[in-house]
Amino acid sequence: MDKRLEFIFKRRSIRKFKKDYDVKDEDIKAILEAGMAAPSGHNAKPWHFIVIKNKETLKKISEIHPHAKMMKDASLCFAICADPGISEVLWEQDCAAATENMLLAIANIGLGGVWIGVHPRIERKKPLMELLEIPSKYELFSLIAVGYPDEEKEPRTQYDEKRIHLEKW
Repeated sequence: MDKRLEFIFKRRSIRKFKKDYDVKDEDIKAILEAGMAAPSGHNAKPWHFIVIKNKETLKKISEIHPHAKMMKDASLCFAICADPGISEVLWEQDCAAATENMLLAIANIGLGGVWIGVHPRIERKKPLMELLEIPSKYELFSLIAVGYPDEEKEPRTQYDEKRIHLEKW
């Protein structure tokens, strides 16, 4: 494992959080800055972010989304949204890049986080958009549950030579 890339390898999906710990505002801002530093096609930056700290809302998210059960114990959630009118074709890629940047920042700050996919699953997206009062002209792309980790996972690489092709397939 290349030590120069350890900041990437320590990003792991953390689904267990210590209860009743607040994330500092300066850490929230740093995570949002990381998200907004992501590459964006034509520099359109179609993203919008909702910071959710309300425990009742986090609990409701955990009940709506089948893979967000950990949200009820999270300190907060980021909802990554987009204005497709700004970037019809590339908004999904832009939001994916922002989500990954945020996850890298979360791990490097010493927090835990997990990416929870929403788009394009309408059965997940519709009730979450209603809960979060997201206007219909916007899209909800993903959620990130964030908190202080209550589990440890070792940094890892998933490098696999069999998936590398030189010059041609």
